[in-house]
Amino acid sequence: MDIDAFWTLIQDSLGHCAGRSARERYLRARLVGLKPEAIAGFQSHIDNACVRADSLDLWESAARIKGGFCSDDGFEYFRLWLIGRGRDVFERAVAAPDSLADAPEIQRLVGRRMDDWDDDAEFPDWESLAYVAQEAYAEVTGEEDEDAFDDAVAAVSIPEPLPDYLAEQRWDARDEQAAAVKIPNLARAFPLTG
Repeated sequence: MDIDAFWTLIQDSLGHCAGRSARERYLRARLVGLKPEAIAGFQSHIDNACVRADSLDLWESAARIKGGFCSDDGFEYFRLWLIGRGRDVFERAVAAPDSLADAPEIQRLVGRRMDDWDDDAEFPDWESLAYVAQEAYAEVTGEEDEDAFDDAVAAVSIPEPLPDYLAEQRWDARDEQAAAVKIPNLARAFPLTG
C-alpha cells in the first residue's frame, strides 16, 4: 500500500462514517479485502505518521486542547486521532501545530467542558486506530500472534527518522507566555482555568 492509497482510505472512512467506532468497522472491512502485505503497509503508514507528528510543539498543543496536560499515552492517541482527521489536517498540524485552532473538529470543542465532548465522535484521541490493521491481518491470515504481525509490518516498512527532542525548545502548555508565542490561537481558544 503506497502513501496515497493509505490517505485515500483514511479520507474515505471520514466521508462514509460518523464516529470512530463506525470508521474502524469501515476500515477493517476495506482492509480485509486486501493482501496481507497491503494490510501491513497500512500499519506501517500509521506508524510513520505517528513518528512524523512526534514533536514537543504538537504535544504541548494537544496538552493545551486537553486542559493543560497530555500523558505519553494520551499524546500517542492524539496523534492517531490527528491521522484520522485526514492528510490535509495532519500535514498542516505537523508543519504548524497552532493551525489546529482552525480545524473544524477542534473548533467544535472550544468553549465546552471536556466532560461534554462525545468520546466516540469528538474527543481528540483514537487509541483503537492502532489495532485496526492487526485485527484485519489476523482475520485474513488466521495468524493472531502479535509478533507475526509486527514482523510483517517490519518487512514492508521504510521507517521515518526518529525526532530529535534535544534540538527542540522545551516549553509547557500551562505557561501562558510560552503558549501565547508558540500556539497563540490555541491558547486563546482553550484558556486554562485555575
